[in-house]
Amino acid sequence: MPLDIPEEDLQRCHDVLGISSWQVLKGQSIFMAGGTGYIGKWLLATLIDANEKLNLDCRITVLSRDPCVFQRAWPAVAGTLNWIAGDVRDFPITNEHFDVIIHAATDVASQISPHDLFSICLDGTRHLLELASKCSASRFLLVSSGAVYGPLPTGMTHVPETHLGGPDPLLASSAYGEGKRVSEWLCAQATSNGLEVKIARVFALVGPHLPLDKQFAIGNFLQSAMAGEQIIIQGDGTPYRSYLYAADMAAWLWAVLIRGHSGRAYNVGSEESLSIRSLAERIYSLLGCKQGIVTLQNATSGSAAAHFVPAFGRIRHDLNLPPPISLDEAIARTLRWHFRY
Repeated sequence: MPLDIPEEDLQRCHDVLGISSWQVLKGQSIFMAGGTGYIGKWLLATLIDANEKLNLDCRITVLSRDPCVFQRAWPAVAGTLNWIAGDVRDFPITNEHFDVIIHAATDVASQISPHDLFSICLDGTRHLLELASKCSASRFLLVSSGAVYGPLPTGMTHVPETHLGGPDPLLASSAYGEGKRVSEWLCAQATSNGLEVKIARVFALVGPHLPLDKQFAIGNFLQSAMAGEQIIIQGDGTPYRSYLYAADMAAWLWAVLIRGHSGRAYNVGSEESLSIRSLAERIYSLLGCKQGIVTLQNATSGSAAAHFVPAFGRIRHDLNLPPPISLDEAIARTLRWHFRY
């Protein structure tokens, strides 16, 4: 199992994408920035699995600031990959040819300054587009984020790709959302040079390898519940979110790359929404826990709950992909993975 991804999840990705879709990448050279992160691990695992099962003969190159860390953790997989050590903003560009470039290099789990985060988005995207131009790549996938929409207007429960909102440009916390917006702008301009650019706006995820000790609420809740501890909700528990299982996420990202429209953005996230409080209760219910849930803030009386949930009409209609697995099944699969040993 590449990168310890369960076989049922690898097969789920192939079933959702359509196993024959992988043939488009047969014999191609693929460059991936961000391949050692959470999303990158899933893209690598599913590509390696398809490469082996279908004899695709893909050549996979991964950019990493420290390849040795990944190689020590996953020696069986690391040996099947080519590595470039460097920062996405200034790694050396050689004369090597790549057919496909995947940009998933923005690490939201690390504690870095807003300036560095914005720089990684802006300068990293610019540098990868320079690589695409010099190596005559044909396809480019930008893994963007739902953060480009900013807070949703009151009354909007599911945001479509046509929504023209945005984050507050005066806030330091907007560095990620604004960085992804400018990354999308740069990629859209690159289409005029004949490069097929596909953009995926990823929302909240759940599944194997999701960090349990970072800023991801569902990861924190799972860690507390599995340890038999209380779940602590930092806010008031009323905001609505949704969580896409990683196997579906991987299938959707490959579908966007392979058959998405150039210059178009696609939401990658579940439409099955629930409040943060309900999420905690759902996790406890699935585990049969009774430790209790602590909410650190009180909800404001009479205020409307904030929603940040995607509509995935383009995924459904443009790419003809089936609905994702349910949240209960996504949580159950994630728990099985954590309890596997």
